[in-house]
Amino acid sequence: MTKIINFNPIDFEPVRAIALQFPDATDSLSHYDTPSIKIKKNLLCRLHENGEWIAFRTDFESREQFLERYPESCFITPHYQDYPYVCMYVNSYSTELLKAVLETGFKAITEKKKAS
Repeated sequence: MTKIINFNPIDFEPVRAIALQFPDATDSLSHYDTPSIKIKKNLLCRLHENGEWIAFRTDFESREQFLERYPESCFITPHYQDYPYVCMYVNSYSTELLKAVLETGFKAITEKKKAS
């Protein structure tokens, strides 16, 4: 089975604009040169190579809440099932939801670092 790589970096711009406002946030490239944002080398979010969705770091409790409250935007793939990530379809989310998801991811990364 061939992997479908068909993404438009423009679809990541709304996410990028908000995510880069966090302290220590930097532009990066992830798998298949997809755009991503990292917080001190920790992945905050990335556009999937199929161009249909974006993976966001979060925590398991928040992920469940996002999945319940926003089933039209949020989902999980088998790959991310055991990891603290939630996926959202490109252009299916409100700015408020996007900010909330990014904030939970930022907190999960920075609180993990403090505990280390």
